[in-house]
Amino acid sequence: MRILVVCGAGASSTFVAQRVRHAAQAAGRELSAVAGTEQSLPIDIDAADVVLVGPHLQGSLDRIRREAAPRLVRVILLPTDIFSDLHGTRTLALIDETLTTDPDMPASTERNPA
Repeated sequence: MRILVVCGAGASSTFVAQRVRHAAQAAGRELSAVAGTEQSLPIDIDAADVVLVGPHLQGSLDRIRREAAPRLVRVILLPTDIFSDLHGTRTLALIDETLTTDPDMPASTERNPA
């Protein structure tokens, strides 16, 4: 599975991507997670199965969904407290929940448990 974590400038997405990679590795799972920015999304999205969107980009969510839909990429809006997930396990669980809750749901979806 290829995860793209998107934020405004790439700093916070780098932390989330690194943490979810470590969580997947600790669980013995193959997963790639890379950080990207809102500006690099049109290029980066082609290499993703799932896009995790930083909570501060909620205003851009509709545009991100439109970009993801033709590529069959799922979009998950991260909760505002995601940066406190220091081990990435909650983020990994959110990805799993989204992918298994309804496998027939449209490719892009919003997850905002707040």
